[in-house]
Amino acid sequence: MDEYNTNLPTSHLLGSVPAVVNEEKEKNTTNYEVPEANMQIFPPTNGGDRGGRGYQTLQSPSAEGFEQQPANNWKGVFSISSYTQYFNVDTDIVINRLLSSLHPTSGDFFDKIDANPDLYGLIWISTTLVFVLASLGNCATYLMEKHTDKTSSWSFNVGYINTAACAVYGYAAVVPLAFYFLLQYMGSYADLVRFWCMWGYSLFIFVLASFLLLIPVEILRWIIIIVSGAASACFVSTNLKSKLQQNDVTIVVVAACFLQLALAVFIKVWFFP
Repeated sequence: MDEYNTNLPTSHLLGSVPAVVNEEKEKNTTNYEVPEANMQIFPPTNGGDRGGRGYQTLQSPSAEGFEQQPANNWKGVFSISSYTQYFNVDTDIVINRLLSSLHPTSGDFFDKIDANPDLYGLIWISTTLVFVLASLGNCATYLMEKHTDKTSSWSFNVGYINTAACAVYGYAAVVPLAFYFLLQYMGSYADLVRFWCMWGYSLFIFVLASFLLLIPVEILRWIIIIVSGAASACFVSTNLKSKLQQNDVTIVVVAACFLQLALAVFIKVWFFP
Protein backbone atom coordinates (compact mmCIF):
# COMPACT_ATOMS: atom_id res chain seq x y z
CA MET A 1 0.00 0.00 0.00
CA ASP A 2 2.82 2.40 0.79
CA GLU A 3 4.58 1.61 -2.47
CA TYR A 4 1.43 2.46 -4.40
CA ASN A 5 1.10 5.88 -2.75
CA THR A 6 4.67 6.83 -3.51
CA ASN A 7 4.26 6.11 -7.23
CA LEU A 8 1.19 8.35 -7.67
CA PRO A 9 1.73 11.57 -9.68
CA THR A 10 1.43 14.70 -7.53
CA SER A 11 1.68 17.51 -10.10
CA HIS A 12 -2.12 17.87 -10.35
CA LEU A 13 -2.56 18.30 -6.60
CA LEU A 14 -3.33 21.74 -5.15
CA GLY A 15 -0.28 23.51 -3.76
CA SER A 16 2.25 21.43 -5.60
CA VAL A 17 5.18 23.26 -7.27
CA PRO A 18 6.61 21.86 -10.50
CA ALA A 19 10.31 21.45 -10.85
CA VAL A 20 12.23 24.31 -12.42
CA VAL A 21 14.01 23.52 -15.66
CA ASN A 22 17.73 24.04 -15.43
CA GLU A 23 17.94 25.72 -18.83
CA GLU A 24 15.42 28.41 -17.84
CA LYS A 25 17.16 28.96 -14.55
CA GLU A 26 20.52 29.46 -16.25
CA LYS A 27 18.91 31.78 -18.84
CA ASN A 28 17.34 33.98 -16.17
CA THR A 29 20.44 34.15 -14.01
CA THR A 30 22.72 35.19 -16.85
CA ASN A 31 20.74 38.35 -17.63
CA TYR A 32 19.88 39.22 -14.06
CA GLU A 33 21.81 42.12 -12.50
CA VAL A 34 21.91 42.36 -8.75
CA PRO A 35 20.83 45.85 -7.66
CA GLU A 36 23.14 47.78 -5.40
CA ALA A 37 22.39 47.09 -1.77
CA ASN A 38 21.10 50.02 0.20
CA MET A 39 21.72 49.31 3.84
CA GLN A 40 19.84 51.28 6.44
CA ILE A 41 20.57 52.17 10.02
CA PHE A 42 18.24 51.79 12.96
CA PRO A 43 16.89 53.90 14.64
CA PRO A 44 15.51 55.44 11.47
CA THR A 45 15.83 59.08 10.52
CA ASN A 46 13.50 60.92 8.20
CA GLY A 47 15.16 61.95 4.98
CA GLY A 48 18.65 62.13 6.44
CA ASP A 49 17.44 64.36 9.27
CA ARG A 50 19.40 63.82 12.45
CA GLY A 51 16.40 64.28 14.65
CA GLY A 52 15.75 60.54 14.90
CA ARG A 53 12.88 59.93 12.40
CA GLY A 54 12.70 57.80 9.27
CA TYR A 55 15.56 55.70 7.90
CA GLN A 56 19.10 56.87 7.37
CA THR A 57 21.15 55.47 4.52
CA LEU A 58 24.77 54.61 5.14
CA GLN A 59 27.14 57.18 3.72
CA SER A 60 30.86 57.48 3.48
CA PRO A 61 32.45 58.77 6.71
CA SER A 62 34.39 61.41 4.82
CA ALA A 63 31.28 63.30 3.79
CA GLU A 64 29.90 63.46 7.31
CA GLY A 65 33.27 64.41 8.76
CA PHE A 66 33.51 67.23 6.27
CA GLU A 67 30.25 68.70 7.53
CA GLN A 68 31.43 68.69 11.14
CA GLN A 69 34.65 70.54 10.48
CA PRO A 70 34.53 74.20 11.55
CA ALA A 71 34.93 76.86 8.94
CA ASN A 72 38.51 78.02 8.47
CA ASN A 73 37.70 81.27 6.72
CA TRP A 74 36.36 84.55 8.07
CA LYS A 75 32.90 83.03 8.51
CA GLY A 76 34.23 81.08 11.50
CA VAL A 77 34.32 84.32 13.49
CA PHE A 78 30.51 84.33 13.53
CA SER A 79 30.23 80.63 14.42
CA ILE A 80 29.67 79.61 18.04
CA SER A 81 31.54 76.34 17.49
CA SER A 82 34.74 78.31 16.87
CA TYR A 83 34.77 79.50 20.50
CA THR A 84 33.83 76.28 22.30
CA GLN A 85 37.49 75.28 22.64
CA TYR A 86 38.14 78.35 24.82
CA PHE A 87 35.56 77.21 27.38
CA ASN A 88 36.77 73.62 27.62
CA VAL A 89 38.04 73.85 31.21
CA ASP A 90 37.00 72.19 34.46
CA THR A 91 36.94 73.41 38.03
CA ASP A 92 40.43 72.17 38.90
CA ILE A 93 42.02 74.03 35.99
CA VAL A 94 40.22 77.28 36.84
CA ILE A 95 41.16 77.05 40.53
CA ASN A 96 44.79 76.35 39.63
CA ARG A 97 44.89 79.43 37.40
CA LEU A 98 43.20 81.56 40.05
CA LEU A 99 45.84 80.56 42.57
CA SER A 100 48.58 81.28 40.04
CA SER A 101 47.25 84.82 39.63
CA LEU A 102 47.82 85.34 43.38
CA HIS A 103 51.54 84.53 42.96
CA PRO A 104 52.66 87.52 40.91
CA THR A 105 56.37 86.66 40.83
CA SER A 106 55.99 83.14 39.46
CA GLY A 107 56.03 84.22 35.80
CA ASP A 108 54.86 80.85 34.49
CA PHE A 109 51.21 81.63 33.80
CA PHE A 110 51.68 81.59 30.02
CA ASP A 111 53.30 78.16 30.29
CA LYS A 112 50.25 76.85 32.14
CA ILE A 113 47.73 78.17 29.63
CA ASP A 114 49.82 77.59 26.51
CA ALA A 115 48.08 74.34 25.58
CA ASN A 116 44.57 75.45 26.57
CA PRO A 117 43.95 79.20 26.98
CA ASP A 118 40.42 79.92 28.13
CA LEU A 119 37.97 82.81 28.03
CA TYR A 120 35.83 81.34 30.78
CA GLY A 121 37.95 82.99 33.47
CA LEU A 122 37.79 86.36 31.72
CA ILE A 123 33.99 86.40 31.55
CA TRP A 124 33.36 84.81 34.94
CA ILE A 125 35.84 86.97 36.88
CA SER A 126 34.77 90.18 35.15
CA THR A 127 31.09 89.51 35.83
CA THR A 128 31.81 88.61 39.45
CA LEU A 129 33.85 91.78 39.92
CA VAL A 130 31.03 93.91 38.48
CA PHE A 131 28.47 92.61 40.98
CA VAL A 132 30.96 92.67 43.85
CA LEU A 133 31.89 96.32 43.22
CA ALA A 134 28.26 97.37 42.83
CA SER A 135 27.04 95.62 45.98
CA LEU A 136 30.01 96.02 48.30
CA GLY A 137 30.57 99.59 47.14
CA ASN A 138 27.12 100.56 48.37
CA CYS A 139 27.65 98.59 51.55
CA ALA A 140 30.98 100.30 52.20
CA THR A 141 29.41 103.72 51.64
CA TYR A 142 26.71 102.87 54.15
CA LEU A 143 29.27 101.75 56.74
CA MET A 144 31.38 104.87 56.28
CA GLU A 145 28.41 107.19 56.64
CA LYS A 146 27.17 105.42 59.73
CA HIS A 147 30.69 105.41 61.16
CA THR A 148 31.02 109.18 60.83
CA ASP A 149 27.41 110.27 61.41
CA LYS A 150 24.79 107.81 62.63
CA THR A 151 21.93 110.25 62.04
CA SER A 152 22.65 110.73 58.32
CA SER A 153 20.36 109.15 55.73
CA TRP A 154 21.65 106.71 53.13
CA SER A 155 20.28 105.55 49.77
CA PHE A 156 21.36 102.76 47.44
CA ASN A 157 23.31 104.05 44.41
CA VAL A 158 22.09 102.09 41.38
CA GLY A 159 24.58 103.87 39.16
CA TYR A 160 27.37 101.72 40.62
CA ILE A 161 26.19 98.81 38.46
CA ASN A 162 26.47 100.73 35.18
CA THR A 163 29.82 102.23 36.13
CA ALA A 164 31.26 98.90 37.23
CA ALA A 165 30.05 97.13 34.06
CA CYS A 166 31.48 99.75 31.71
CA ALA A 167 34.79 100.00 33.58
CA VAL A 168 35.47 96.29 34.14
CA TYR A 169 34.22 94.92 30.82
CA GLY A 170 35.82 97.77 28.90
CA TYR A 171 39.15 97.31 30.64
CA ALA A 172 39.17 93.51 30.28
CA ALA A 173 38.38 93.68 26.57
CA VAL A 174 40.11 96.83 25.29
CA VAL A 175 43.43 96.79 27.19
CA PRO A 176 44.56 93.31 26.01
CA LEU A 177 43.41 94.20 22.50
CA ALA A 178 45.45 97.42 22.56
CA PHE A 179 48.58 95.59 23.75
CA TYR A 180 48.06 92.96 21.08
CA PHE A 181 48.08 95.53 18.26
CA LEU A 182 50.96 97.41 19.89
CA LEU A 183 53.16 94.33 20.00
CA GLN A 184 52.16 93.38 16.48
CA TYR A 185 53.24 96.83 15.34
CA MET A 186 56.55 96.48 17.19
CA GLY A 187 57.18 93.13 15.53
CA SER A 188 56.92 91.06 18.71
CA TYR A 189 54.98 87.84 19.10
CA ALA A 190 51.51 88.30 20.62
CA ASP A 191 48.47 86.08 21.03
CA LEU A 192 45.17 87.84 21.66
CA VAL A 193 43.38 84.93 23.37
CA ARG A 194 46.29 84.41 25.80
CA PHE A 195 46.35 88.13 26.56
CA TRP A 196 42.63 88.11 27.30
CA CYS A 197 43.08 85.06 29.49
CA MET A 198 45.95 86.57 31.51
CA TRP A 199 44.31 89.96 32.00
CA GLY A 200 41.07 88.28 33.00
CA TYR A 201 42.73 86.29 35.77
CA SER A 202 44.68 89.37 36.89
CA LEU A 203 41.36 90.91 38.00
CA PHE A 204 40.67 88.14 40.51
CA ILE A 205 42.70 89.80 43.25
CA PHE A 206 40.37 92.82 43.12
CA VAL A 207 37.43 90.54 43.93
CA LEU A 208 39.13 89.47 47.16
CA ALA A 209 40.27 93.01 47.95
CA SER A 210 36.71 94.32 47.62
CA PHE A 211 35.65 92.34 50.69
CA LEU A 212 38.53 93.80 52.70
CA LEU A 213 37.61 97.31 51.58
CA LEU A 214 34.44 97.04 53.66
CA ILE A 215 36.53 97.91 56.72
CA PRO A 216 35.56 101.52 57.56
CA VAL A 217 39.15 102.71 58.03
CA GLU A 218 40.37 104.99 55.26
CA ILE A 219 44.11 104.49 55.65
CA LEU A 220 43.66 100.72 55.78
CA ARG A 221 41.58 100.84 52.61
CA TRP A 222 44.34 102.65 50.75
CA ILE A 223 46.91 100.13 51.90
CA ILE A 224 44.72 97.23 50.75
CA ILE A 225 44.02 98.66 47.31
CA ILE A 226 47.64 99.68 46.69
CA VAL A 227 48.92 96.22 47.65
CA SER A 228 46.27 94.59 45.46
CA GLY A 229 47.05 96.85 42.51
CA ALA A 230 50.78 96.28 42.88
CA ALA A 231 50.31 92.49 43.01
CA SER A 232 48.09 92.55 39.91
CA ALA A 233 50.53 94.82 38.08
CA CYS A 234 53.45 92.57 39.03
CA PHE A 235 51.54 89.51 37.79
CA VAL A 236 50.88 91.08 34.38
CA SER A 237 54.32 92.61 33.91
CA THR A 238 56.22 89.49 35.02
CA ASN A 239 54.35 87.26 32.61
CA LEU A 240 54.69 89.74 29.76
CA LYS A 241 58.43 90.03 30.34
CA SER A 242 58.95 86.26 30.55
CA LYS A 243 56.94 85.67 27.40
CA LEU A 244 58.41 88.38 25.18
CA GLN A 245 62.03 88.41 26.43
CA GLN A 246 63.05 91.40 24.34
CA ASN A 247 64.68 94.68 25.24
CA ASP A 248 62.33 96.82 23.15
CA VAL A 249 59.23 95.91 25.20
CA THR A 250 60.25 97.68 28.39
CA ILE A 251 57.78 100.45 27.70
CA VAL A 252 55.06 97.82 27.23
CA VAL A 253 55.73 96.33 30.67
CA VAL A 254 55.74 99.77 32.31
CA ALA A 255 52.48 100.68 30.59
CA ALA A 256 50.87 97.45 31.78
CA CYS A 257 51.90 98.17 35.38
CA PHE A 258 50.57 101.72 35.17
CA LEU A 259 47.18 100.59 33.85
CA GLN A 260 46.75 97.95 36.56
CA LEU A 261 47.55 100.50 39.27
CA ALA A 262 45.23 103.04 37.64
CA LEU A 263 42.40 100.49 37.73
CA ALA A 264 43.06 99.84 41.42
CA VAL A 265 42.95 103.55 42.26
CA PHE A 266 39.76 103.95 40.24
CA ILE A 267 38.09 101.13 42.19
CA LYS A 268 39.02 102.75 45.50
CA VAL A 269 38.05 106.31 44.60
CA TRP A 270 34.79 105.53 42.81
CA PHE A 271 33.31 102.59 44.71
CA PHE A 272 34.91 102.88 48.18
CA PRO A 273 35.24 106.65 48.82
